[in-house]
Amino acid sequence: MAKIKRTKNATRNIVFGVILRLYQIFVTFLMRTAIIYRMGVQYLGLNSLFTSVLQVLNLAELGVGSAMVYSMYKPIAEDDETTICALMKLYKTYYRVIGFVIVIVGCILTPFIPYLIKSDVPAGINIYVLYLLNLGAAVLSYWLFAYKNSILQAHQRTDVVSKVTLITSTVQYGLQIAVLWLFHNYYLFVIVALATQALTNIVTAVCVNKLYPQFKPKGKLPKNEVKAINKRVRDLFTAKLGGVVVNSADTIVVSAFLGLTVLAVYQNYYMILTSVIGFVSVVFSACTAGIGNSLIVETKEKNFNDLNKFTFLISWIAGICSCCFLGVYQPFMKLWVGDDLLLPFSAVIYLVAYYYIYEINQLLNLYKDAGGIWHEDRFRPLVTAIANVSMNLIMVQFWGIYGVLLSTVLSMMFVGMPWLFHNLFTTLFDRSQLRPYLNHLFKYTITAVVSCVIVLLICNFINFGLITTILLRLVVCVTIPFVIYIVLFWRSSEFKQSMLLLDNMTKGKLKLRKIFRIES
Repeated sequence: MAKIKRTKNATRNIVFGVILRLYQIFVTFLMRTAIIYRMGVQYLGLNSLFTSVLQVLNLAELGVGSAMVYSMYKPIAEDDETTICALMKLYKTYYRVIGFVIVIVGCILTPFIPYLIKSDVPAGINIYVLYLLNLGAAVLSYWLFAYKNSILQAHQRTDVVSKVTLITSTVQYGLQIAVLWLFHNYYLFVIVALATQALTNIVTAVCVNKLYPQFKPKGKLPKNEVKAINKRVRDLFTAKLGGVVVNSADTIVVSAFLGLTVLAVYQNYYMILTSVIGFVSVVFSACTAGIGNSLIVETKEKNFNDLNKFTFLISWIAGICSCCFLGVYQPFMKLWVGDDLLLPFSAVIYLVAYYYIYEINQLLNLYKDAGGIWHEDRFRPLVTAIANVSMNLIMVQFWGIYGVLLSTVLSMMFVGMPWLFHNLFTTLFDRSQLRPYLNHLFKYTITAVVSCVIVLLICNFINFGLITTILLRLVVCVTIPFVIYIVLFWRSSEFKQSMLLLDNMTKGKLKLRKIFRIES
């Protein structure tokens, strides 16, 4: 079997992925600021609402992309070009059907859009037109060569997607800023997004054709293989459904019960949170194909050691980021949007708890997807989503935004994660390895909590001008958890393996082996 160059590809994907994320964070922040001051905060609420509604419509795709990429791992490892081409043809057919499904369902939902907005619709705005424009952008993303992305993902070359997106996003944001500044027209703003979505798909397809000219959508898979893929798609539909509902339900519930202004304030905070999540997602995305390949060609013990190593790294990163959120969130938001668009600090605590749990959950889901255990996991996300939506609808009426945040945290912590632990350690890993793994995770979580408390106590004494406060608190928020984790875990095998991984990815430039005296 052929092994893809996992470390090299992951490093390349992470580098370009981080560059893209930095760029997107900066420009998204710029765009939201422009909309607030040129159009009004309600337009941000509209944008967030339509994004969430379209995520629900994209349930038609759930399962297809991941199932097809997973199906390519083995033929790529075996250099089976015929099977890969046949998979591409099947993928192309599925995505054409998905586009039609989204059009039909989207049109059926059109009359109900006003019921998702409690108040604050900007004067002179036709929400039906805006909704249909956003629907058009979603459909184009499936009809224009979307199937070609599977080749890049399966070959662990998401760096290509990052480069293309970087170029097309620059075009999009430049035109959108010009539209807001010169024409003050939100309809044109959305039309630009629609056009650049098409441009992104076309350019990506050209790049795939140049990198992998041998792969064309042709041939036919055996019926038993198509049947197996369809089974994975069905299992993945329920598996992915939960994640989409959880992510979209909060936004829709806030809009329907609390209004567009509250939604915009919430989304300002959530945008910062998801920007940080996006950085870690770059690492996950870069490693998915490598882990899928590893699960096929490596031993179970090797893969479990890798899981422990990644868990330590993600816990460390999430712990540092959690400290930064607690210390810097409020002064940064005050500097950006002012006192009138702030959430109470207690809401920040809920957001931080959600963030940490989400990152650990994302790592576990990475292994679930890479291992293809969607059948065993098919009901868990759906039950988690039902629990979340049920608590959302009840709690929002009593506690407002707090109820929405708390319902998400509770559903993930007490329904989704325990079930996912069970599924992973009865399929990919041995059941006997679960207790040691949970012990490690518990230690990392306690360390993160202690670090957050110490950081919060210190940050309460750092109150100067907003910019000075943010900079000083950032230094404290990064340094303290960084040092605490090193002091507590530098002798552990997970720490040493993590440092070796980072050293390999940077080709020894960080000299971590020498600093921590680690033998290869």
